[in-house]
Amino acid sequence: MARVVYDVSMSLDGFIAASGVTADEGLGIGGEVLHDWYMAEEKIRERPIAEYYDLGAFIAGRRTYDNSIKWWGGEGHSSGPTIIVSHDMPAHVPGQGTYIFVDSLAIALDTARNAAGDKDIRVMGGDIAGQFLREGLLDEIAIHLAPVLFGTGLPLFGESPLQLGGHIRLKQIEATSTKAATHLFYRVVK
Repeated sequence: MARVVYDVSMSLDGFIAASGVTADEGLGIGGEVLHDWYMAEEKIRERPIAEYYDLGAFIAGRRTYDNSIKWWGGEGHSSGPTIIVSHDMPAHVPGQGTYIFVDSLAIALDTARNAAGDKDIRVMGGDIAGQFLREGLLDEIAIHLAPVLFGTGLPLFGESPLQLGGHIRLKQIEATSTKAATHLFYRVVK
């Protein structure tokens, strides 16, 4: 079965976006520095970045969609459909079936699993990732730790308190340091 992975770039002080997030500044003002490691085409897990991501579907929240659609366009995020968890749908959605709007985590996960087959599912957005973690639906967390301090911004699991109901243990799978970032991979212990 496909793994459900929260894969995110983060500043050293724990922010996944800088301050000033808007549709024009999807990662906040100057936040694109979080993806310098990706643009450097480094290797993770001994594979080039392009080969590391063998993904079949993506799940994101409405805020991630609204702040990213300008960059993703009608083709979508990448190699599979992007399922958006939202209670409403925008008037215009580009692409032909690239974006699928659903109103619950369970439907999002079922839809993503059907689309992904044996490929992995990537969860994007701190709030949605926190909800998946709280419900026991995340298998792994991959953090690409960028050598930058923002001071303020959007925290790893979004603006809302995570409220896990207790500790969630993680088992480190791998840690890889490169010139542009430190890549940390954890399995969620269930």
